[in-house]
Amino acid sequence: MSSQTPVLEISCQQVLSEDASVFSVQWLDLPVPLAGGLSAEKLLCRYLDYVKKCTLTLIRPETCENGIEFRLLGTRLSLISFLPPISAGNFATLRICGGYLVQPRQCDRGELRFGVEQVKEHVRVSLQLNDFCPLILGSRSPSLVRLWLYRATQAAIHRLVTVRFLSLLYHELAGHSARVRIIPVVVRAGTPV
Repeated sequence: MSSQTPVLEISCQQVLSEDASVFSVQWLDLPVPLAGGLSAEKLLCRYLDYVKKCTLTLIRPETCENGIEFRLLGTRLSLISFLPPISAGNFATLRICGGYLVQPRQCDRGELRFGVEQVKEHVRVSLQLNDFCPLILGSRSPSLVRLWLYRATQAAIHRLVTVRFLSLLYHELAGHSARVRIIPVVVRAGTPV
């Protein structure tokens, strides 16, 4: 690989909060000219298309009358269900309302937020998961085995999907690919996952 190949820096943090909910954020800062015309709503739409493609349609985001469901293999089984998107300012938010991967007593909390906002001389494109309570963790005090299993499965998959999505977005906007460097950041306190 040539030393002239650009390096794309993606900032990332994934932590388990005190109440055993997950906080995860990934972002990249784009030069203003590259981000022209990009909005939070368009970012959300691109992400939904990307999830379907990157999972080879194993997971299919489906819009239904109650919102959006990430369904498994064209079945009616929803892995994660969201209320309809809410757009406010530079953000589009999907509030979690159920699904097989969510703790049943915690279905009314959690959100996936897409952001496109001006930050200094750049446009920050971000994906943020807040207050998500994965079924695999089981409760507010998950065992070490459950925590390890979550890290090795859902947490790793979520990070891979979001980092690859941001990399692909950069490639589409810039017209070329770049080497990716993950930059650890601290946005919230918690146990890294």
